[in-house]
Amino acid sequence: MSGIIERATSVANNWAFCPSADVSPRWFAIYTTARHEKHVSELLAERQIETFVPLYRTPRHWKKSRPVVLELPLFPTYVFARIERQARGVVLGTPGVLSIVGSSEESWALPDFEIDALRSGIRERRIEPHPYLIVGERVRIKAGAMAGVEGVLVRKKNDLRVVLSLDTIMRSVAVEVDANDIEPSGSTPVRMAC
Repeated sequence: MSGIIERATSVANNWAFCPSADVSPRWFAIYTTARHEKHVSELLAERQIETFVPLYRTPRHWKKSRPVVLELPLFPTYVFARIERQARGVVLGTPGVLSIVGSSEESWALPDFEIDALRSGIRERRIEPHPYLIVGERVRIKAGAMAGVEGVLVRKKNDLRVVLSLDTIMRSVAVEVDANDIEPSGSTPVRMAC
């Protein structure tokens, strides 16, 4: 049985930057070295950068040892950071950071709604990693903390799940839902192979 916890730092961005059209901090996906997400989050917090690393708990059992419960990143190799666009250099200069997700010309900001939904969803629902999906039936969650979030409906054993995909980082998570809490999103449905 896996549970979700949240690892986040919340600090004020207090650097002085040159004024520009978009000076408000936005969420960006930071691509890190494998298994360094927590360390990168701590280093960014030391630099007064707000971070968010959603973690989930999962039991593991190795030969000749007792079972343990590990806290693993929901999105391996990614840390979410709330920064101003001009803070790219500070983030990219942090040990363990490989890049900020985006094109060669600019970093791609994540919608605040997606990060807020993840934060509230991990407190109230069981969330676990899921393979990224491109096709499937699109649905909208209509009740609960994640109301309004759209995703792909899948079935795992007897449970219904909505797979939420963060297209920016090409990763997905599965959230357990009740059949009464979802509705068609209005998008054209695409058949998914079983």
